[in-house]
Amino acid sequence: MTALLEIKGLSKSFSVKGKSFEALRDVNLSVGEKEFICLLGPSGCGKTTLLRIMAGLEKATSGAVLLDGAPIEGPGPQRGMVFQEYSLFPWRTIIDNVAFGLELRGVPKDERREKARRYINAVGLEGFENSYPHELSGGMKQRVAIVRALVNNPRALFMDEPFGALDAQTRNVMQSELLRIWQEQQKTVVFVTHSVDEAIYLADRVVIMSARPGRISEIIDIEIPRPRIRTSAEVNRFRERILHDLRSLRKD
Repeated sequence: MTALLEIKGLSKSFSVKGKSFEALRDVNLSVGEKEFICLLGPSGCGKTTLLRIMAGLEKATSGAVLLDGAPIEGPGPQRGMVFQEYSLFPWRTIIDNVAFGLELRGVPKDERREKARRYINAVGLEGFENSYPHELSGGMKQRVAIVRALVNNPRALFMDEPFGALDAQTRNVMQSELLRIWQEQQKTVVFVTHSVDEAIYLADRVVIMSARPGRISEIIDIEIPRPRIRTSAEVNRFRERILHDLRSLRKD
């Protein structure tokens, strides 16, 4: 598999009230073209920090992240980011929220709105183009956030617990919707989650990180054909294995 993203010897330290603490230590990982990766680990292990560095939103203390062989040194249209909070502009309509990145890039108004409309329709939100975020449900808002990232045609999509605030039923629906979008768009996805079940349902590989300082403890290939049955024997075997590994990390 051709590597799209490469993390090489990445470490990150923060200074808080004059004291330094190490968030990440010597992280190395390759992510392939069109691969779906989930980052999983205990709270505070640096999953979100790692994701933000990959997206160009934070700087590493040492090491590097490469996209197509070139170092990532800041935000850019080749990397889309979806946060747990919907982070939509409340004063902009849905179509103008989705078209925002295209607007920043100087795409003409008619062209960007037409492209935004196609993406909105693709996730079942036709008819809501002129609505405002407060008029949508949580799941609908997150669909808008996803297509707002995708409309710029990024090489990779980074997602930080995007379904964490949703109820269980809506979360399941959104997981299936994301897989549909991923299979259609053929994007590379790196997805942070605290949910073992979510990671198994979504990922090609689950990357398990240790407690701070965050390091890669294990990488597990989820060799189950899609669509996956959440209650199948194969899923249960992976669930038990990953839960066992996470319990072992807490004992170390």
